[in-house]
Amino acid sequence: MKNTPTPANLETAAQSRTVLAPDQLDQLAADIKRWGQELGFQQVGISDIDLHAHEQHLDDWLAQGYHGDMGFMAKHGTRRTRPAELEPGTQRVICARMDYLPADTQSIEQLNGAANAYISRYALGRDYHKLMRKRLAQLAQKIEQAVGPIGYRAFVDSAPVMERALAQKAGLGWFGKNAMLLNPSAGSLFFLGELYTDLPLPVDPAFENEHCGSCNACQTACPTGAIVANKVVDSRLCISYLTIELHEAIPEHLRRAIGNRIYGCDDCQLFCPFTRFAKPTQEADFHPRHQLERAELLTLFAWSETEFLDKTAGSAIRRIGYQRWLRNIAVALGNAPWSQATEAALWARRSYPSALVREHVAWALSEQHSKRRDVIASG
Repeated sequence: MKNTPTPANLETAAQSRTVLAPDQLDQLAADIKRWGQELGFQQVGISDIDLHAHEQHLDDWLAQGYHGDMGFMAKHGTRRTRPAELEPGTQRVICARMDYLPADTQSIEQLNGAANAYISRYALGRDYHKLMRKRLAQLAQKIEQAVGPIGYRAFVDSAPVMERALAQKAGLGWFGKNAMLLNPSAGSLFFLGELYTDLPLPVDPAFENEHCGSCNACQTACPTGAIVANKVVDSRLCISYLTIELHEAIPEHLRRAIGNRIYGCDDCQLFCPFTRFAKPTQEADFHPRHQLERAELLTLFAWSETEFLDKTAGSAIRRIGYQRWLRNIAVALGNAPWSQATEAALWARRSYPSALVREHVAWALSEQHSKRRDVIASG
């Protein structure tokens, strides 16, 4: 925690501020939510740190191997589900929601265009991590201005944190059948961030009502059947995992189902009925850059590594690197209808230095050759 790297320092922080009465803590909690909205968060809630009910679910998920190659999910043991083990002295978690959907991205139209490149909507703009961490730090500073030094640490996908479980306990939404956190006014198109703090703030009621009912739109929409049970996703089948987290070859039997999705997948969110309530983001950093919301596969496949690094600077996309970028697009080109331009673009990459890229280009060429034969046979 900032100001509190050890229990001794945490005690110092607590001793240096005035002890707040219950009514003062109530007012502070209300102020925190107001300050959060002023800083651009759409919702702020406060949770305790008891995640016992979620710990067994995580253990069962890991035991099934559903995390695939994401070893970090199992690496930290109970520090993920016991916040005070990760940050000693933590008493509460301030959870914040920030909506990210850009306006007029025509997501379904882009997804349905076979020559188009579909990039998950969250990644069209600048990387959200720095922006949200900065806002959370500003929120902590406002708290310190009001009550004196506090122990805190801000998280945005940066440590073993059960962010969705904490957000559900803080009243920000419920778990949908796709294991995403759903909010009635935003669907699941939002980022989450947390402030672990030593303040004994009053907690908000958990979001207990689940509004999915008999709807299974997310399960039906998933191209690879990755939603294997209610609230259970097998990451090894998930296109987001395959195109972002997986460093090796994409399993051949899953490549056709990927379609034109080259970075992430939004299908289980796009077809969720609650997505229609999502409002366009006001954050300029989340607005699309370099026209990625309507890019074509051949255009992106033609990028040099220098162009890739330049046009993904400050973007979450850069994390996969140029080789996996080409890997993903090669698969999408293999799935595209046959065209001379597509086949020529793949031939130009067939001797690329990376074996990973060459393998996927070879597969894509095989798919294109088969489609070309079908075109010729049909006259």
